[in-house]
Amino acid sequence: MTIRSMTAYGTARAESPEGFVTLEVRSVNSRYLDINFRLPDELRVVETHLREQIARTLSRGKVEVRLSYSRQRTDPLDKLDQEYIKKVAEQLRLARQVLPDTSAPSLTDLIKGASGQDTEETDPELWIALAQKALSHALTDMQANREREGARLGSMLLECADQIHEIVEGVGHVLPQLLEEHRQKLAGKLRETLENTNPNGFTNISGEELTARIAQESSLFSLRIDVAEEIVRLHSHLAELRELLAGDEPETQANSHRKNKGSTGKRLDFLFQEMNREANTLGSKAAGISVTRAAIDLKLLIEQMREQAQNIE
Repeated sequence: MTIRSMTAYGTARAESPEGFVTLEVRSVNSRYLDINFRLPDELRVVETHLREQIARTLSRGKVEVRLSYSRQRTDPLDKLDQEYIKKVAEQLRLARQVLPDTSAPSLTDLIKGASGQDTEETDPELWIALAQKALSHALTDMQANREREGARLGSMLLECADQIHEIVEGVGHVLPQLLEEHRQKLAGKLRETLENTNPNGFTNISGEELTARIAQESSLFSLRIDVAEEIVRLHSHLAELRELLAGDEPETQANSHRKNKGSTGKRLDFLFQEMNREANTLGSKAAGISVTRAAIDLKLLIEQMREQAQNIE
């Protein structure tokens, strides 16, 4: 499975002896697949075919398709030979037998008749085939651009993931220190309270009682600041993120699972929502300024990742 950006551009041209079409396709990010066409009125017949072709290739994005065409014309003067003029003269002679006042055709009329412009019509099957051919090449061009941009976005997300991993590891390492600092503060506070209440308070309390009291308070404090579950879940989310960005799943298998699993961009968006929830919980349990700063940094990084993921198909 390949990571693709939804912002890209592709163009192509398809030719035949009868003429050519030039097609441009642009896409930007969108929650769903939204296709808009700008076609000549004569080629509105190709819209349904092109729409189906795009839907088979893309799953998300706001797509705009522009198409122009031109018929291949031969030089009309090449056809303005004596034989053609003789035929026109004979037809004029026959017409004047019925309508004596019939005027002779002008040179412009002769040229138009020689080039066949008066009878030229649009062949739907011809232009549908040309438009589909041009679109196929344009989509190939656009997909290559989307993949290059997707690779860049994937690298940026992995860099953010590495920073998040470092922050989470740092929080895990600082927790024992916070517990020890709290235990020391609690012991000092108990000693100060006892001395203020009774100068001889320590002589009436055994070391075991004091140690048990400190241990009890420390245990309650550790429960309030325990973020082990949040750290484990964040590591799990980071592993899932790397798996999504690695693109190890074969393309054919990814396409077959697309409908069941949803697009990569939507899965990433959901994953970042879960990561943001864990960061909020981490911040609410913060027992020190270092953990608070870590939670803020996590939320900033996750928000950056969510913004980048908005552009992934």
